Amino acid sequence: MSLSLDLARLFAERVLPAEEVERLKGLRYADAGHGYDAFGLHPDMVKLGEALLGPVYDKYFRVTSYGCAEAIPVTGPAVIAPNHSGALPIDGAMIWLDVLRHTSPPRIARAVADHFVPMLPLIGTFFARGGMVGGSRGNARTLLEAGELLLIFPEGVPGISKAFKDRYRLQDWRVGHVELAIRHGAPVIPVGVVGPEEQMPQVGRIPIQFAGAPFIPVTVPPFPMPVHYHIHYGAPIRTDRDYRPEHADDPAAVREAAARVKAAVQALLDKGVAERPGIFA
Repeated sequence: MSLSLDLARLFAERVLPAEEVERLKGLRYADAGHGYDAFGLHPDMVKLGEALLGPVYDKYFRVTSYGCAEAIPVTGPAVIAPNHSGALPIDGAMIWLDVLRHTSPPRIARAVADHFVPMLPLIGTFFARGGMVGGSRGNARTLLEAGELLLIFPEGVPGISKAFKDRYRLQDWRVGHVELAIRHGAPVIPVGVVGPEEQMPQVGRIPIQFAGAPFIPVTVPPFPMPVHYHIHYGAPIRTDRDYRPEHADDPAAVREAAARVKAAVQALLDKGVAERPGIFA
């Protein structure tokens, strides 16, 4: 065991409640024979991720979760498809922790990141230790065939970088998430995240690439504000039952399935925005 993993485990076990440390012993992952899975995930780093993100989740963004335990299957493959916003991918981190905390046994949402994220120095490695994977078809196929949860943002970078005037309006909705779900017999769970649109309003962008990122956003303020996150999970869209695997090669069927997911996410957003008492409340 490496020193870094020993330190991660010791820190997490001092910070997390004893019952949570015990619960996380139920984490399931495919040890590739050296403690990590094939993509670099390690349970001790998952614990460290919760220990570090927990105060942000509980105290800063005060995340309220709706329907996670009911929507996420206990076992088997599934694709989580949320909206994406906020200038920084904090929404992905909050969903990751939300799923980890509200599933029993605990499950890890394997975030599928844009190609530049794994290249980020140190950060890319840390994210991989918690379950992130690079956004290749081979990675997604391997994980779904192993019965894992994928976290895919169909809006991609355009979602996280949308103008403030376009908040809670879904951007171009890519179809790859449903193509994968249909091909590998996985349901899609629509998720609407309310709050991050207001955390760092974007007023411009600097067209300079950094570590593979297409631009540097200009936001006001330059740091995330303590908005109240509301994460709404919708009923699973049963692409595993409503379509046959060969429909993954039918563009019309894939577009139809993607439109169903997009409509479900937009409905969750509309309901969530209408029901919240305020941006910070």
